[in-house]
Amino acid sequence: MNMCRKDPGLPTDSFYEIRAGCTDVPSTKFRIKAGKTLSVKRWRSAFTPEGYLDISKCLSRIYHGGIHPSIRGEVWEFLLGCYDPKSTFDEREKIRQRRRDQYAEVKESCSRMFPVVGSGKFITARVITANGDPVQDPVVLLETNLEHLPTPQSQESDTVDSREHDKDIIQWKLALHQIGLDVVRTDRSLTFYEKQENLAKLWDVLAVYAWYDKDVGYGQGMSDICSPMIMLLEHEADAFWCFERLMQRLRGNFRCTGNSVGVEAQLDILANVNQVVNPKLHHHLEHLGGGGYLFAFRMLMVLFRREFSFGDSLYLWEMMWALEYDPELFSLFEGAETHNKYDAHKPTRKSRRQYGKYERRNRRNRAGSRSKSGAESGASLPISVFVVASVLKDRSDKLLREARGLDDVVKILNDISGNMDAKKACRGAMKIHKKYLKRQKS
Repeated sequence: MNMCRKDPGLPTDSFYEIRAGCTDVPSTKFRIKAGKTLSVKRWRSAFTPEGYLDISKCLSRIYHGGIHPSIRGEVWEFLLGCYDPKSTFDEREKIRQRRRDQYAEVKESCSRMFPVVGSGKFITARVITANGDPVQDPVVLLETNLEHLPTPQSQESDTVDSREHDKDIIQWKLALHQIGLDVVRTDRSLTFYEKQENLAKLWDVLAVYAWYDKDVGYGQGMSDICSPMIMLLEHEADAFWCFERLMQRLRGNFRCTGNSVGVEAQLDILANVNQVVNPKLHHHLEHLGGGGYLFAFRMLMVLFRREFSFGDSLYLWEMMWALEYDPELFSLFEGAETHNKYDAHKPTRKSRRQYGKYERRNRRNRAGSRSKSGAESGASLPISVFVVASVLKDRSDKLLREARGLDDVVKILNDISGNMDAKKACRGAMKIHKKYLKRQKS
């Protein structure tokens, strides 16, 4: 009888230790399971002696059992398109070194503008006004010993007028204190962030990114997205580029135009999806004034970091990325190829296995609906939208029965924060996606 008992798996708490005294932290449901979780041995065996990766050997394993925490960072680099699975060990090492050099150059530029960058310290108080005038806040001086750091290069040529005139620099410096405020609030329950050097590392990466991608800059929530990269990848530059690749997907969420925020486009898509697959709940939410689905804003903005425990949110992320995986990601991000990814040659059975299950389904749907130009096929929709729809479906009965206003909706969803099952949510998302595509065709 014992032989038939289901393997409970090994806990992962030792990989993400919780600070002493933090008793209200939700427990992680993710377990390392032999034969299901992508192990170190399985991962290594997917490479040829030259370094070519057959990622098809890993995608299904990741979806069904996640990634062993000890190799999570290096696997993520492939899932997010940092490296081409068709590259060799030597080719990837050259790319890694080139990127590290590039990061060092951008970081040095930031340090010249504001010497706290790279100093092992960070700030939480304003250092500049919207007009460009420096703010000599005593909090900043206390936090950084700023008087002992070099004078910012942009002010060296003019000792009388220390006002900053470059609009890009002003905008960047205005974000630095907000980054600091968010850094000290991010994953506070983890012992990893008890160390000042790790907090400073997270602040540095976010500060450099805000300068690197000036169109988006920094937005609240980015620290939640970047934090796992800092923990999983030892070299700061590697963490930066992993974060940058993820932001390639998410940066639209943080773009603001006029009175709208980028994530609102996904909320509109979510409303459409829920109307198709769960019309009764959709109409109920509309009746309550929640037809805009703003209550789901945070879920999409920071990829469910607040809805799941730390370990389970990482598990959810890698499941989603494995399902969405496209082997052409590296080429698309690097600009090495200009072809339309959806008009590539007819894939063979073997090449199709290199794509994630969700992406394969989308490709089949696109191929079947090309003749219907302008028709919404759902092909380009991120799986995160369907994960939200899955969460709503799971709480549908309670929402229909108890929600009498938007406050009730928020409370019902908040009550399950930190206690949701990542695997169940992801599997539910796949079912809803299939149902959605089927109904769209009919």
